[in-house]
Amino acid sequence: MTTSPVDAANDSVNDAEALVATTAGAARQAQRALAGVNRERKDAALHALADALTARAEFILAANARDLERARAAGMKPGLIDRLALDGDRIAAIADSLREIAALPDPVGQIVDGQTLPNGLRVRRVRVPLGVVGMIYEARPNVTVDVAALTLKSGNAVVLRGGSAAADTNAAIITVLRDALTAAGLPADLVTTIDPAGRAGATALMHARGLIDVLVPRGGAGLIRTVVEESSVPVIETGSGNCHVYVDAAADLAAAVDIIVNAKTQRVGVCNAAETLLVHRSAASAYLPAAADALWERGVTLHADAAARACVEEQASAQGRAELLVDATEADWETEYGSLDLAVRVVDTIDDAIAHITAYSTGHTEAILTQDVAAMNQFVSQVDSAAIMVNASTRFTDGGQLGLGAELGISTQKLHARGPMGLAALTTTKWVVEGAGHVRP
Repeated sequence: MTTSPVDAANDSVNDAEALVATTAGAARQAQRALAGVNRERKDAALHALADALTARAEFILAANARDLERARAAGMKPGLIDRLALDGDRIAAIADSLREIAALPDPVGQIVDGQTLPNGLRVRRVRVPLGVVGMIYEARPNVTVDVAALTLKSGNAVVLRGGSAAADTNAAIITVLRDALTAAGLPADLVTTIDPAGRAGATALMHARGLIDVLVPRGGAGLIRTVVEESSVPVIETGSGNCHVYVDAAADLAAAVDIIVNAKTQRVGVCNAAETLLVHRSAASAYLPAAADALWERGVTLHADAAARACVEEQASAQGRAELLVDATEADWETEYGSLDLAVRVVDTIDDAIAHITAYSTGHTEAILTQDVAAMNQFVSQVDSAAIMVNASTRFTDGGQLGLGAELGISTQKLHARGPMGLAALTTTKWVVEGAGHVRP
């Protein structure tokens, strides 16, 4: 008897739900076992994970090569290829980030605040783990390691659903991590995956309320929107990055060129890369020609409004770079390119720059380049994004760069966690109230 497509789809969903339930249950047991483990053992395990990654780098790189071959054959964008790709240096850097996390204070048990009340009750609020964290993410193998390390240190377990583009790499990394956890005397199920269930697994994870304590999506706008809209599990929303750099009238123009080139081109496929450049009209004629030269040297196409185009059009023609200068459309202002493209607009005032950012930003990271303290203060107070850079590249919105060791993602929401999510963001709090036979009158 032939199975119908509908029956096959139902079987796939049922299988995925069963896998999620089994995996989440194993993760819950592992997380409870971790509750009695002190910082020294957790830190020793993190060092063991780091050592295992470097020791088995060739195993991981062989898996990554298979993923890269498929990605290139499928025509994946260069910026996404860069996010997917690993090499010896990147694996070493990932391992180093685990050692940095080990060196950080353990958030579990930290007293957030407390007091002794007039009636003698002693009250304190203490950090505790979230529990079982679900993670749905795209082709970013480093995230697999970062999340595993952060959840281990903060007393949590994690259920992973990585993108299909990194399937082989993630499988290899998870194997290494689980083997290292077992060797360190900790439950392997602190790091689990539902990747074998594919997309049906992601859907089942979104609906696993009561099995998963919190779900974190990390990837493009479409992925994040799907998880936020479809999930019945509480979600910490990490945002796509339509990040802006505003060059003020009082900017140090030489430094501004270096900053925008770094913000745009240092790594184009990441969420903290700049996507829109706003320039004060009084600085445009002095700044834009130099900035355009530096960006064109790196292959960046400028999507310019009429005023910005007027500043560099003759220069582009003379240099034979006319193909790297195109007219901006409304869609450009709201686009996270993830590529060597940059929207450019000339604004009359800082108020216009702030209004543009308010209209189009995803709330991730914005930068102001200025020597004017009043302009700086206005920008910092009026721009409502998770991170504000003053005379610095947007690329610094990163857990490792900001002293967190690594990050779960960049939260663009306003509840629980905002900005780079490190160890503290993977905890909640409980109230501990101590009395001496107190009863409420």
